[in-house]
Amino acid sequence: MGTHLRKLYPVVTALLLTVGNSLPALAQSSLDEKLQALQDAEPAEATRLTREIEREWSQSGSTSLDMLLRRGRDALEEQKPDIAIEHLTALIDHAPDFAEGWHARATAFYMKDLYGPAISDLEKALTLNPDNYNAMFGLGVMFQEFGDNVRAERAFQQVLDLHPHHENATKALEQLKAQGIGRTL
Repeated sequence: MGTHLRKLYPVVTALLLTVGNSLPALAQSSLDEKLQALQDAEPAEATRLTREIEREWSQSGSTSLDMLLRRGRDALEEQKPDIAIEHLTALIDHAPDFAEGWHARATAFYMKDLYGPAISDLEKALTLNPDNYNAMFGLGVMFQEFGDNVRAERAFQQVLDLHPHHENATKALEQLKAQGIGRTL
């Protein structure tokens, strides 16, 4: 019996490695499906999908890194951008490919009126995750503040292309159209 089990060991190991290595692909596939479903979702379903998508975006794969993100976001909610920047910079230092860390730190920089670093972090977040409609919305807000309403309108429209029920992007686009931006004759 022992010899039989020893012969199965490489087979079981290979099977476990195959399944284990396919989990990130399955997670990405699931995320892609949710983003696609968001396109045609009814409002209630869009709310549920949004929560699920953003929860996945917030998972780095490490509990300690997730804790840094949580601490950074808590500091943002408490209007303490300096503390948020410290936590989020530590997160980015340890996980430079984690898009949500860049996005959250951009928010902290924006709160401190540090627009250059905020834009740089948003660009990095969007490079890592081009589907991050919240980072795209943040870019649109900054364009609007700079008076670049044409680029703001484009950014808000891209948000709505990704997430048709994004309330803030809808309101921002309506506001720009009321000012004459994006209307056709």
